[in-house]
Amino acid sequence: MKVDLHIHTSASDGAWDAEAVVQGAASGGLDVIAIADHDTTASFSAAEVVGSEARVQVIPAIEVSSTYHGRSIHILGYFVDPASEVLLNHRVHATKQRDTRMREMLNRLNEAGILVTYEDVNAEAGPDRGVLGRPHLAKALVKAGHATSVPDAFNSLIGDESQFFVPTDLLEATEAVQLVLASGGIPVWAHPPRDIFDALLPELIRSGLQGIEVYRPSHSPKDVTRLEAMCSKEGLLASGGSDWHTPDSGRSLGDFFVDAVEIEDLLRLGGI
Repeated sequence: MKVDLHIHTSASDGAWDAEAVVQGAASGGLDVIAIADHDTTASFSAAEVVGSEARVQVIPAIEVSSTYHGRSIHILGYFVDPASEVLLNHRVHATKQRDTRMREMLNRLNEAGILVTYEDVNAEAGPDRGVLGRPHLAKALVKAGHATSVPDAFNSLIGDESQFFVPTDLLEATEAVQLVLASGGIPVWAHPPRDIFDALLPELIRSGLQGIEVYRPSHSPKDVTRLEAMCSKEGLLASGGSDWHTPDSGRSLGDFFVDAVEIEDLLRLGGI
């Protein structure tokens, strides 16, 4: 089976709605996917319906935003209860906090003479958007002529190391793990930063972390070997996915996938 456990929809900062994502996954030959939007499970119900028709199994998931000493940390939650009260409450809080964060980033940009408005960002997000994210800001920066492309906007203006970057002030990383557990899910550390990996991993494990995102397009073979070894050493589950947001990235759904055998322990724990 071909599996991709990290896909975004327009409920957060993805380009396509749930129906288009599932259809794209089917066209790309994927058998199992996880809709892992930032801080919301709003797309799951629609994705599940389309998935049953397209013969694509859709796993309920979420990508919870958090911080560790000012650094952005994302915790994936697999097989969560999408109607969980703790997740619904988190979604409301996240929407407000992401709005506050976006306004602060805009203030920093504007003070530096890089003029783009909140209305510009909202226009890129669209009327049905659940949360505002940096991809929406990046598109607004491109449209205003401050960047040549979305990747250029991230690299030159709004990346994690930029003076204009503001982390989303939601939860501590350990609290994000606990949130996933409280919703009945399996917490997995998404795209773990290498420079803080050794310091943070023990804290996350003590909080209940169960896995690491080992397989992703940006990971080199050396990265994969290192993370596989860490999973084996710590008794953690391996996961993997494309972190797909948009076809503008040059990658179609299905271009990257994980063989089910590589993550069979995680899938088995979720009943697949």
